[in-house]
Amino acid sequence: MRTQSICLALAIVLVCPIVSAQWEQVNGPIGAKDVLSLAVSGANLFCGTLGGGVFVSTNNGASWAAVNSGLTNSNVVSLAISGGSLFAGTVGGIFLSTNSGTGWMATNSDLTDTVVTSFAFSGINLFVATFGRGIFLSTDSGASWTQVNSGLTNMNVHSLAVSGTGLFAATEGGGVFQSTNSGTSWTPVDSGLTNKNVHCLAVSGANLFAGTLGGGVFLSTNGGTSWTAVNSGLTYSSVVCLAVNGEDLFAGTNGGGVFLSTNSGANWTAANSGLRYRYVVSFAVSGTNIFAGTYGGGVFLSTQSGKSWTPVSFSLTNTDIRSFAVNGPNLFAGTGGGGVYRTGDCGANWTAVNTGMTNLGIESFAVIDSNLFAATDGGIFLSTNDGTGWTAVNSGLTDTAVFSLAVSDANLFAGTGSGVFLSTNAGASWTVASNGLTNPAVVSLAVAGTNLFAGTFGGGVFLSTNSGTSWAPVDSGLTNSDVMCLAVSGANDFVGTYGGGVFLSTDAGTSWTAVDAGLTNSSVMSFYVSGTNLFCGTLGGGVFLSTNNGASWTAVNSGMTNANVNSLAVSGTNLFAGTQGTGVFRRPLSEMITSVGPWPSELPGEFQLMQNYPNPFNPTTVVRFQLPVASMVRLAVYDILGREVAVLVNERMDAGVHEIKFDGSNLASSVYLYRIQAGDFVQTRKLLLLK
Repeated sequence: MRTQSICLALAIVLVCPIVSAQWEQVNGPIGAKDVLSLAVSGANLFCGTLGGGVFVSTNNGASWAAVNSGLTNSNVVSLAISGGSLFAGTVGGIFLSTNSGTGWMATNSDLTDTVVTSFAFSGINLFVATFGRGIFLSTDSGASWTQVNSGLTNMNVHSLAVSGTGLFAATEGGGVFQSTNSGTSWTPVDSGLTNKNVHCLAVSGANLFAGTLGGGVFLSTNGGTSWTAVNSGLTYSSVVCLAVNGEDLFAGTNGGGVFLSTNSGANWTAANSGLRYRYVVSFAVSGTNIFAGTYGGGVFLSTQSGKSWTPVSFSLTNTDIRSFAVNGPNLFAGTGGGGVYRTGDCGANWTAVNTGMTNLGIESFAVIDSNLFAATDGGIFLSTNDGTGWTAVNSGLTDTAVFSLAVSDANLFAGTGSGVFLSTNAGASWTVASNGLTNPAVVSLAVAGTNLFAGTFGGGVFLSTNSGTSWAPVDSGLTNSDVMCLAVSGANDFVGTYGGGVFLSTDAGTSWTAVDAGLTNSSVMSFYVSGTNLFCGTLGGGVFLSTNNGASWTAVNSGMTNANVNSLAVSGTNLFAGTQGTGVFRRPLSEMITSVGPWPSELPGEFQLMQNYPNPFNPTTVVRFQLPVASMVRLAVYDILGREVAVLVNERMDAGVHEIKFDGSNLASSVYLYRIQAGDFVQTRKLLLLK
């Protein structure tokens, strides 16, 4: 959750360079990325990402550059290279680049399914697999396509492979199919294949390997006529990618990392040294270099047949910055999947500080006597050495999905999906402190003297005057109960809501009044108090400033290229803003306080699909989008394989900002995609359901 636990300004002065009179994007943190596909062409290594498009590295991953001009869909599921042509399969069709990704053009004529999962080349024939409409063939480098599915009884195709005995297709639930006539007809080849959820294929000489979801790896030595399970030592049975390099066969799994076999699958050993992310979804081979693309951790490189791995994607793109903390001369940033980063030079350089941190989804920070606490969706961690090392401090914490932290004297409070927990000994032990808290989803906490406020998603605000021993609702006048953040400024208490703007109480929560004049975005994710100035970060509207306790607000967004602001913090003389997807921005406080820009217009100026909230969620979340003009809108949810699981909107809608509730009660815990199409505008984001 995007929360600021302590909203009083901290008197920390850092020596920072003078920055321009607008927001400036600083250098990090940079790191975690969802890499779905990899491809090698000479000295070029390409990676396709979920939401970030295509990146290229010419130095084995030491540095990366985005190559997305003309690529109108940034969810790249598959990549393939043929001669000088680079193909990208996305959830929105196929794109072709003939100049190493410098420019792209869509090649989707007659392609009736746009979720492209795999490519295969055979002479002049280019085959693509889709998830829903089977297989398509192009004989003119993608200029036109023909469906070739005769005999293919399962249209959900994950992977394609070409061997001397024909073309093979791996399907979801239908096993393996073979074509010996360039896709004109297909025949199932499943004898001995006891698991039909085949996700990947690999060819090594006369051997054909199939990786399944739940059944491990199968081997056929006779062109698919019969199959044998080859899983000795393979302790994770869901295999999502395979790669061959000489005598080495690599298997990537959805939680167990990489396994290596040097004897055609007869035996396997784990090959995960240095591989911090164990959901491996793609491989690429370049000479002695093996690259592994991970879900959430970017790209890793092994030069020793998988004996050890090194991360090589720390300059792919900035990440989702969910929280900040200041401790002495250091500013810390918590990311949604990349862990904790530290800077001592106002953001010019960042260092990942995650040793001992077994969960990298950072939701909130708190500081007690130079001890730094980090709340994650997997518990609370403590560092006594500025993040150099972390220790889990979860004894008695029966819910480890921790969204918020707050400090009151020696008391440390944690807000979770099951209510509030209290530690009086720096996290060594925790006790439940939720009596009277009728809504347990505590996403924000704030301390005002002896008052402790808890903001809940769906239940409004609760107040405890006895360190969490008991709670009472304080909601009079609070017309929106989805409370995302809290702030305290003197005798004034502020609430930021999802969709309802900002509310003010001057009587310790007894009554609340909306204070939204000039606040053109009503989803408030974070606050920061600096003297008499109150800043708020919004989901889609950037940063707003009030100098009169919320009576009026002014947007202060000059130079800010991402308006989805999760978190705010002051370090030295600068205000830092953490965004969803483009990292950290920095701007001088004095410039914003003395000169503010014009208010934005009431109607949105552009199409935009915003990040769902809460995220992760269970079982409901809210999806928000904006339309500058009335449009026909289709908003749908897909699983990671591209299968449509829900349609949220399919109608004409007026211009403005819209919110849709999504209920995932009938779905399994997983990552999902949600995609909007409004006229010619198409955008996709990801959401995470955790049950």
